[in-house]
Amino acid sequence: MNQALKDVEELTNIPAFADRITEEEYGYTTDSLDVMQINVGRRCNLACKHCHVEAGPARTEVMDRSVMEACLAVAREQQVGTIDITGGAPEMNPDFEWLVAESCKICSHVIVRTNLVILKEEAYRHLPKFYADHRVNIVCSLPYYRAKEMDRVRGSGTFDKAVEVIQELNALGYGKEDGLELDMVYNPAGAFFPPAQDAMEKEYKKKLWDDYGIVFNNLFTITNNPMGRFEAFLKRTGNLESYMKKLSDAFNPGTLPGLMCRYQISVGYDGQVYDCDFNQAADLPVLTGETIFDMAGRPYQKRKICLANHCYGCTAGQGSSCGGATE
Repeated sequence: MNQALKDVEELTNIPAFADRITEEEYGYTTDSLDVMQINVGRRCNLACKHCHVEAGPARTEVMDRSVMEACLAVAREQQVGTIDITGGAPEMNPDFEWLVAESCKICSHVIVRTNLVILKEEAYRHLPKFYADHRVNIVCSLPYYRAKEMDRVRGSGTFDKAVEVIQELNALGYGKEDGLELDMVYNPAGAFFPPAQDAMEKEYKKKLWDDYGIVFNNLFTITNNPMGRFEAFLKRTGNLESYMKKLSDAFNPGTLPGLMCRYQISVGYDGQVYDCDFNQAADLPVLTGETIFDMAGRPYQKRKICLANHCYGCTAGQGSSCGGATE
């Protein structure tokens, strides 16, 4: 457990998340593994203010080929439906393209999570075509549909670069053709919940079409979890306790069936396995302690989920996961 999570756990006015659920029903994984999320490293060309894994240009953690091969072996054995490749900027891993190509051979649904801006750099200009050729599902982070708000989170000029890349992806058929799915992610810029996902998607689609002729498939709204740079912001502004109280008070049991930790795993750059991406950021590995190497060649084992109070971030209001709202 890292220091950020310790600060959250020590808040005395927040009831323990584990006490709010029925352990027998929601405290364990499902009987099969449906999604494998692979975090190929913390290196990134950006250092976004809300980033829970604190990715950036100075980070050195990078997944090597042996860990990728173990991930693919487990994905093949367990017949996972989705391989979800993320980072940092996953494109900055030297073996990224190999991983994408191999994933597409064994899995019908491969996701790449991109910040878009990386695709404007010369070394990565070929990747939009590579994505289209492999028909990967692109999930791109676009904190807002206006430059002022997005640049405040990501840095000056990032919005214009992102728009140019989306227009290029549209020209390749993304957001328009079957099998070329382009999804977007919205995170709030402050200590508040995202709006209703359906309403926000309609607003994004109208604004981006009217202003830039952009189309896309789905918008996912994700609640910021109190860790990484966002947790540091909450502490710096004196909002950590009030934000956690807001999450706890908004706990919604209706979100529990869709919790991502119940049907997916998150694999770190070193092969350590976590119940979700947030647990990876919090340094909370699966309770069994197994790595992806341990999982290879073995039947899938249903296990107890590692829970902590940051789990309120996934169960407040409409719920939140890597695929957006859960209710």
